[in-house]
Amino acid sequence: MREGASRWERFTESRAFLPCAGFAAGLAAGGAAALYRLSLSGASALLSRAIAFVSGNAWAAAGGFAALAVLAVLVSLLLRAEPLIGGSGIPQVELELAGKLETRWARVLACKFLGGFLCLLGGLSLGREGSSIQLGAMAGKGVSRALRRSGEDERTLLSCGASAGLAAAFHAPAAGVLFCLEEVHHTFTPRLLLPLMTAVFSADLVSIAVFGPSPVFQFAPEAALTAPQYLLILPLGVLMGVCGAIYNAATMGAVRLLQDGKLPRTARLGLAFLAAGVLVLTAPQLLGSGHELVEEAAAGDYAVGMLLLLLAGKFLFSLLSFGSGAPGGIFFPLLVLGALIGGAYGQCAVSALGLDPSLAALFLLLGMAGNFAAIVRAPFTGAILLFEMTGSLSCLLPLLAVSLAATATAELLRSAPIYDSLAARMERK
Repeated sequence: MREGASRWERFTESRAFLPCAGFAAGLAAGGAAALYRLSLSGASALLSRAIAFVSGNAWAAAGGFAALAVLAVLVSLLLRAEPLIGGSGIPQVELELAGKLETRWARVLACKFLGGFLCLLGGLSLGREGSSIQLGAMAGKGVSRALRRSGEDERTLLSCGASAGLAAAFHAPAAGVLFCLEEVHHTFTPRLLLPLMTAVFSADLVSIAVFGPSPVFQFAPEAALTAPQYLLILPLGVLMGVCGAIYNAATMGAVRLLQDGKLPRTARLGLAFLAAGVLVLTAPQLLGSGHELVEEAAAGDYAVGMLLLLLAGKFLFSLLSFGSGAPGGIFFPLLVLGALIGGAYGQCAVSALGLDPSLAALFLLLGMAGNFAAIVRAPFTGAILLFEMTGSLSCLLPLLAVSLAATATAELLRSAPIYDSLAARMERK
C-alpha cells in the first residue's frame, strides 16, 4: 500500500477489489446478454409470424424478399460503421486480451446488439452465444473504464464480462468460467479465477431473475449407459472428430471465398438473406439458430433419413450465413449439427443393437458435445456446457468421454481450432 493513499486507492490495490469489480462486470454483462436474449426471442416470434403470413401468398412472399433485402442493407451499414461486430465476436475478444486489438466498447456493444437482432430477425443460421460473449466483454470493458482501470485489471474485467455473457446466454456459469480459461486464455491463474467466478455468479443471478431457473433445453436424457454400452461412445467420438475437422475446413473455406473475393459486403449479405427467404418457403425449420430443431429431434420427430437431409441443409446454410460476415456466432449452429449427427447415430444404434429407445436422445446430446469439442477444442467446456443446458447429472461422464475422443481425433487430423483460425485470419488482415 502506498503511504497517504485514499481509501478508494487502498481498496483498488487490495485483493478484494478484482472479485468485487468482477461481480459488477458480471451484472453489466449479464444484463446485456439477457436483454439480447430477450430481443432474439422477440425476433424469433416475429419471424414465425412472418412465415405464417407469407405461406401460400405470392404477393406476401414478394414483400418478404423485399424486407430481407432491406435487412441486408441495414446490416451492411452497421458493419461499415463498426467492422469489428462481424462474425461471432470471440476472435475479437481474444485479440484484444492479447493486446493486438483495441475496440470502442460502447460502439461495438450497440452495433453488435442491433446487428445480431436484425440477422436473427431475417432467419440467418447464427447463434447468440458468440455475440453474447462479445457484448459481455464490452460491458466488462465499460465497467473497467468507469472504475478507471487499465492494463491487467482491464483485461481481467474484459474476461469477466466474456464469461458472464456466456453464463447468462445459456444459464451455464461453470461453462462460462471454463470457456474463458480453456479457450480464451488457454491457462489458469488464481488471480483470474476468483473474479471470473464472481462475474458468472452475478450474471447467472440476472439470468435466473429474467428467465427462471430452468435449463435451456427441455429434454434431459435419464437413461444410463451400461458398462458395455460405453464402447459405443468411442466410434461416435471419432465420427464427431472427423465431422468437426470437415466443418472447420469448410467454414474457413467459406470465409475466404466470400470475404476475400470481389463480392461487395452488401451482396454477400444479400445472398445469405436471399437463402433465408427461400428456406422460409421450403424448409423453415432450418432458419435461425436451431433451438426448436434440437428439441424436435430429441423428441424423435424425425427418422434417420430426414435427420441427414436436415443436417445437409443446416450445414450449407450455416456456412453461407457465417461466411457472409454477418454479426452472429457459430456456437449454437454447430451444436445443432452435432445433435443431428448424434441423433442419427443413436437411432441407428438403437435399431441395430436393440437398445432402449430413450438412449437415442442421449446420443443426440453426446453428438452436440463431441462436435463442440472437435471444432472449438475445448472438451471440458463442451461437456460441462451440455450438462448445464440439460441438467442431467447421469450424462456427465459420457459427455466427458465423447468430448475427449472427439478432441483427440481432431488433433490427429491436425485440424486447427476454429476460433484460433479466425483470430489468426483477423490478425493478418
